[in-house]
Amino acid sequence: MTELDDFRVRKDHFFAHDARSPLTPDQHADFQGLAYFPENPALRIEADLDTNVEPGEVRLQTSTGDEQAHRRAGTIRFEVDGEPAVLTLFASEETDELFLPFRDSTTGKETYPAGRYLDVEPAVDGKVVVDLNFAYNPYCAYNPHWSCPLPPVENWLKVPIRAGEKDFGTARLGP
Repeated sequence: MTELDDFRVRKDHFFAHDARSPLTPDQHADFQGLAYFPENPALRIEADLDTNVEPGEVRLQTSTGDEQAHRRAGTIRFEVDGEPAVLTLFASEETDELFLPFRDSTTGKETYPAGRYLDVEPAVDGKVVVDLNFAYNPYCAYNPHWSCPLPPVENWLKVPIRAGEKDFGTARLGP
């Protein structure tokens, strides 16, 4: 079993059995697992984190109309199927991990309409590993009572990221 397979099994188990699961009682009763894209090694990106970004606080809008404060930690540049892409990673006071909210050309079709997230370990020697196979839906994808930051326009990709979680509407539900 790969690290990604193990992650997905543990996540599905959490959603199905943990009281902290974001699923509503109705969803929980029928839940049999999330839907995922097959692992794509090309979407595991080791990149230089360009920290020459606009300083200061960035207020990200949330799904409930609030705002959350972050700051730009840096940008990464990479290619998807030969097409260039740039994403901004964000930092916050709550964690050392970097936060990567994004949308792509699958958003609203194959993936959650508001976008997806990825948590990224801090840079080591100026480099980060961004494994888009671990991209996940925010909790507001399952339950509207959650408040989730929305990806800023600078993280709206024109390329498809067919990796990570698919839209919850494609999850495996019981009869």
